Formats: sequence, structure tokens, C-alpha cells
Amino acid sequence: MPVPTREIDRRADELTDKERRRFEERTPKSLALYERAERSMPFGVTSSFQAGDPYPIYLAGGRGSRVTDIDGNSYVDYHNGFGSMVAGHSHPKVRAAIEKAAATGTHFATTTEAAVLLAEEIKRRFGIDKVRFTNSGTESTMDAVRLARAAAGKDVLLKIEGSYHGHHDAVMYSVIPSMDSGGPKERPWTVPFSRGIPVEAASHTQVVPFNDVNALEQTLVEHGERIGAMIMEPIMMNIGIVMPQPGYLAKVRELCTKHDVVLIFDEVKTGVTVAPGGATELFGVQPDLVCLAKSIGGGAPIGAFGGRADIMDEIEHGVAALGTFNGNPLSMGAALATLTEVLTPDAYEYLAQLGTRLASGCQKILDGAGVPAVTTDLGCKGSITFRDRPLERYRDFAEVDDSLFDAYWFWSINRDIYQTPGKEEQWTISVQHSEADIDHSLDVLAGYCDLMAG
Repeated sequence: MPVPTREIDRRADELTDKERRRFEERTPKSLALYERAERSMPFGVTSSFQAGDPYPIYLAGGRGSRVTDIDGNSYVDYHNGFGSMVAGHSHPKVRAAIEKAAATGTHFATTTEAAVLLAEEIKRRFGIDKVRFTNSGTESTMDAVRLARAAAGKDVLLKIEGSYHGHHDAVMYSVIPSMDSGGPKERPWTVPFSRGIPVEAASHTQVVPFNDVNALEQTLVEHGERIGAMIMEPIMMNIGIVMPQPGYLAKVRELCTKHDVVLIFDEVKTGVTVAPGGATELFGVQPDLVCLAKSIGGGAPIGAFGGRADIMDEIEHGVAALGTFNGNPLSMGAALATLTEVLTPDAYEYLAQLGTRLASGCQKILDGAGVPAVTTDLGCKGSITFRDRPLERYRDFAEVDDSLFDAYWFWSINRDIYQTPGKEEQWTISVQHSEADIDHSLDVLAGYCDLMAG
């Protein structure tokens, strides 16, 4: 029977205070390094997403499924570099590929054979014609948006409310708008995510809700003559995990074709993780362009985008897609080894088994304790959302229980489970995780739920 909301939140808040104190006792060296780091770096970190409350954990190393912080605490890692490490840490095949590349030269700013082989593998997996490499997910979406606008001959970009596609101006709208600033739920306003974006830039980006075909169709009927591109995550992953409703992606594809809008799938998180060919393969809906990064590189900095030949060939006719480090041999070697030697059919079968073991085990524990939450199982990707039913769109995210998440995060980190620091993220399992890792995680959740159930 569900625990009353007020009572469970009271217990969660009390537990957060207790576990936060324990966290501080366990990580004094992280605190000391944070106090030093914030004197030379904003928030004391190299990216604002790495900031933490009361301070971030600073890691010293990783091997297999585990990472170790500078205080010597060892954790089972479900953070995995914000989902970049499906290969796991220091995988022997990835290490060997990097060492081989480094022995012959770390950078040339010319194309190597490894880049050609990697492009061919990505083409095969995603059913696309041509590929261009970048150095990050942000660069991939930035170049893809520019290319799509040029190919369509129309300047307005359409995006999904609550989705994150990197930190270039065109997509820095309605990423995490407050519920009172976002406008009507069927016709969301374009809300800037950052200071420093020119006010007039908002006129080139429009926003629609996820899983709402009617809202998308109405927007395209009214503004399709100005909209050149639509960028979306086929599985929304900026608020946990939001699955597309049956038929939704196919309808999006149909409407974009009808209105001459270039459809871009942002598969930075889903590419090569939820299936060998990402969500494109999983749902059988082919975008015009697909953007990749994170786990394609096995931990090396890399991005890519690709798609239809007629669109990609616009690069040969005046569309800029540049980068000194595009196709860097270290990244190409690591990525090629990851896609051809690590993420094999057997590996995907193993990840599916572990993912189901974790997600189904979590759901059984949550249900048994009466804790309102749902889990999602996508092989190596999954999540617990502390809401009594699945999310369907961004506005549902306001109903996720912050108190339950905060308490669970501190409870887990103090019991050697390293997770992403925000309720909007997902877990990532690597090929080097074991059933013992999964079972430890379930034991930790069970202990937490016992306390919440009283």
C-alpha cells in the first residue's frame, strides 16, 4: 500500500540531513580540493553540470565497473561519464587502441584510415549515407542544425520542450523552464536557458511538447513555411527517461516530410546504447540526420552526425562543418575498437540481461515498500522516476518527488554507488558490470525503501 506523500517526504528529508552529514565525513579530501578548485574554476569544476551540493566528488581513477574518489572510496559506477562509458573504465581493447594510436602520433589534422572505417561502421549501424565527425554532442547538434536549415532553405528550428541538445544558442531554449514561465502546455513559449543569448535569436527557435502529435501538426500547419528543421531525442532523456508513445515517432516523420522539415534525431545519449543502431533501429523510424557522441567513443572525446547523402553533400556546397580535432586518431581508434570489438551482439545481450535484472528488481522493491516510483528498462540505460506513473512530457516532471530523489542519492553514494547528481539523468550500465554489482544496488535500494516505508 502506498505510503502517504506527506509522511514519506518527512522521512526522506530527515534521512537526507543525516546522510548528507555522513557524506561530508566520508569525503574531506573532495571538500578540500573543491575549496581550492573554486578559486581557479567557476563552481570548482570543468563543466557546470559537474557541480554538486554541498560540493562535487573528485575522482582519482576507474577500472571496470568501479570508480575511486580522492578519499579512497570505491563505488559501483552508474554515472559512467554522463552515459559515455558503456565500455566501462579502462577497457583492455579500448586502452590498446589508444596506445596503438598514440605510438604513431596523437594528432595530424588529416583523415586517417581509422576514421574511414569508423564512418563505415556508423553508416551500417544507423542506415545513413554519409558521416562527419566532431568532438562532442554539442558540436554534432550545432552542425546538424546549420546543415538542416541550409538544406531546407528555411531558418526556424523546432525543438521539444524540456530537451537538452548542447549549449549552442539555437537549442538553448526551454531546456528546464519553470512551470509558470513556459506558457500554455500545448503551445510552449520559447524560454532562454542562459544569459548572453541575443534576444532576437528566440525568433528562430520554436517549441512543442513531446508525445503531442496534435500540437506538432498545428505548429507545422501555421508556421511550416518558416520551419526548416526539427531536432528531438527519439527517447526523451533530459527528465529521466520518457518513452515515445506508440506511433508518435512515425507521425513526426510523416509530418516533417509533408512540411519539408529536416528531421534530426539527437542520439547523443541513445545512439549505440539502447540498441546497436540506437533509437533509430529500436523504433524503425529513419530521421534525415542523426547526431551521436558519448558512448560511441569508449571514453574518448568524439561526436558525429550523418544522414541522407543529398543533405550531407550540402557541406560541399558552402555549409561549414569544421574542426581542427575532427577525426583525431586517438578518438578514432578508441571509437572503432568500441563499436567493433566491445559493443558486439553478445555484449548487447549481456547488457539487456543486466538492465532487466536491475530495472525489474528496483520496481519490485519499490512496489513492495509502497514507494511511488516507476522504473524504465532500456538495456544499459534505465531510471527510477519518483512519480506514481510514467512521464509523457516535460510538464509531468514537476510531479517528480525531489525529497525522495535527494534522500536516495545521498543514501546510495554513502553505500558505494556512484550516480548522476540530478533527478533528470539516467543510470548507465557498462559491459564490465556484473550481476554482483546489480545485486548490491538492489540491496541498497531495499534498505532505503524499508526506511521510507517505516
